[in-house]
Amino acid sequence: MNITASLQIKNNIYQVVLNYKDINGKRKQKWVSTGLSEKGNNKRLANQKMQEILSDFKETMNCTTSKNNEKLFTLYLKEWLLDIKNTIEENTYDSYKVIVNKTCDYFEDKNILLNELKPADIQKFYTYLYSKELTGNTVLHYHNLIRKALQTALRLDLILSNPADRVERPKKEQFIGSFYSQTELNTLFSLIKDDPLKIVIYLASFYGLRRSEVLGLKWDAFDFENKTITIKHKAIQGKKDNKTVVILKDKTKNQSSYRTLPLVDEIIVLLKEHKKQIDENKKLCGNSYNKKYLDYVCVDSVGKIFRPEYVTDHFTLIMNKNNDILRKIRFHDLRHSCASLLLAKGIPMKEIQDWLGHSTYSTTANIYAHLEKDTKNKSANVLSNVLTFTE
Repeated sequence: MNITASLQIKNNIYQVVLNYKDINGKRKQKWVSTGLSEKGNNKRLANQKMQEILSDFKETMNCTTSKNNEKLFTLYLKEWLLDIKNTIEENTYDSYKVIVNKTCDYFEDKNILLNELKPADIQKFYTYLYSKELTGNTVLHYHNLIRKALQTALRLDLILSNPADRVERPKKEQFIGSFYSQTELNTLFSLIKDDPLKIVIYLASFYGLRRSEVLGLKWDAFDFENKTITIKHKAIQGKKDNKTVVILKDKTKNQSSYRTLPLVDEIIVLLKEHKKQIDENKKLCGNSYNKKYLDYVCVDSVGKIFRPEYVTDHFTLIMNKNNDILRKIRFHDLRHSCASLLLAKGIPMKEIQDWLGHSTYSTTANIYAHLEKDTKNKSANVLSNVLTFTE
């Protein structure tokens, strides 16, 4: 299929115009936003984006169609993903693409048309996923994406109803994360005093930061005069030109994740020591020191920002190296450890929600309610005071 692409500017944004013929030979045109402003030196990036969009569109259009020239469910899914590509985060798109590709792999040889997709077809797919030992939470991700895509089809009058609404929704399994006690955290801190990841671990543990939040910290997040830290950046891992890269964002996961917290003296001391080490590394490396990440806190000895994947892998190495001293937990469990320690010290759940940056109270309560001992102890004491089991 002959498909051409060109760049146009609309509302000060570079747009990719795709020209092609449909299966009936009728010439069609599709506009896709690159999300890049014409202001600045974005033309080269826009051209790169155009090639990516063109490649994805060709892949989509190469999907076969079935009888009566109607759209296959698999073709629709790929088109839908392409349509929303520039409206979602890069890492979200990467995860969506994995789900779409695996869903299409299953449905590809079934030749089911979009408007003939039945709830039973989707239910059988979920049964297949369970047979591959996927968890309920993972299958739920598939369900949410399929339902979201079909909801768009419903809104566009491509289908009369959403078949995903009539399947048994995969049940979310309650996740109970591991966490360290106060003693275990202090033991961990004593073991990493000379570790290159120590500032990352200290900050993640004290503030209960997500991996993306701690790696995204810039020096301007710290107000040493007013003693505050503002969580307002993030660093995530994504794909560009089929290469794994660190994507830096001047925004947080959601509005609630943007938060300002107290900057205590102990953390100030750690940060100043870390800054001093960075300055020494700059002198040692000279011109070979990486200048790209000077604004960022969590960098290695040559100035490179720590990759999210490296943080996870290196933390696992720390766990394996000290498995005779410490229980093995994940890096994200440092966030759970922070929350459990706050609960143990009587901090109300609502305040913990604000500290962690959860979007809703229920999110915090669902994860940590099983740790809220004080409330349960009060209930037990009330009952024991009013009920008599022996005479």
